[in-house]
Amino acid sequence: MNCYTDGKPILIKALENGVSIIGLTRGESTKFHHIEKMDKGDVLLVQFTEFTAAIKIKGNAEILSSGGDIVSGD
Repeated sequence: MNCYTDGKPILIKALENGVSIIGLTRGESTKFHHIEKMDKGDVLLVQFTEFTAAIKIKGNAEILSSGGDIVSGD
């Protein structure tokens, strides 16, 4: 269980076209395992799993989680 999300999903809303959501793996070396492109207004629910150690967000997006809310790309 992740200390920031307590296993709860994270909501990401794209505030511009071309926002990238990148899932990064766990293990001996960190690797990309999923990339999602979002357009303005798209909403994505994500969650940390046994395979996902980190989520990188490139672009202007609103991120809502149990750990708090933030806007990326400002």
